[in-house]
Amino acid sequence: MAVTLAEEIALLSLDDESGAAKERSSAGWAVAGGILLELVLAERLTVADGRLAVADATPTGTALLDGRLAKLDEWTRRNGRRKVVDWLTKDQSTAVRATVESLCERGLVTEERHRALGLFPVRRYPEADGSVERELRERLASVVLEGTEPDDRTSGLIALLHAAKLHRLAFPELPRKQVQTRMAEIGEGQWAGDGVREAIRNMQAALVAITAVTAATVVM
Repeated sequence: MAVTLAEEIALLSLDDESGAAKERSSAGWAVAGGILLELVLAERLTVADGRLAVADATPTGTALLDGRLAKLDEWTRRNGRRKVVDWLTKDQSTAVRATVESLCERGLVTEERHRALGLFPVRRYPEADGSVERELRERLASVVLEGTEPDDRTSGLIALLHAAKLHRLAFPELPRKQVQTRMAEIGEGQWAGDGVREAIRNMQAALVAITAVTAATVVM
C-alpha cells in the first residue's frame, strides 16, 4: 500500500492504542509540509526563494494530494507567488484533517468519538492495521541507525521530521542526540536535484520558524 509522506508522519504521531496525537502541533505542521514536498517530488509544485508556484495542476491520482493541489492552484492564482509559511499557516489544520481521513479510508486507523468530561467532543484514531507503520519504522531504522542509503521519499521524510524536531516520534526509545546528526545529514538534501533541494531547504526553514514560535508561545 503506497502511502504519502503526510500519512507517514501522521501514523508516527498517533498512539497505536489510544489514538491520541503525540506532539500534535509540530506533527501537524510536518504533515502539511509533507503534502507540499510530495507535490514537489511529483513535479506539480515548485518552491524558490521561499515562495510557492504550481507548475502543473494535473491530478496525481492520489486523492489526498489532489485535493490540496486544487486548493493551492486556486490560492496561487488569486494571490500570486506566496511564501511557504503562508500556505502552511493557512492550510495546516485542513491538511491534517484530510490526512487522517485518508488513513481512515485506507483502513489503517479507525475513528473513535467521545466527550471529555461529558461535554467536549474528542476524536481519537487508534491503529487498525499496523503493517504500514511497522514497515515505515523498519525503513527509518535501517537508514538512520544502520546507514542504509535512503531513497528520495525516505530522505524527504527524514528531512521534515528533523526540521520539525520530531526525532522522538520516529525513535521514541532513543535519545535525540543519537539520531539527530544522521537525520541532519540526510536532511541537507545532497541526494536531491537542485529544485527539490531548494524546496526542502525552504520547507525546513519554514517548519523550523513555525515550530520555534509555537514552542515559545506554549512556554509563555
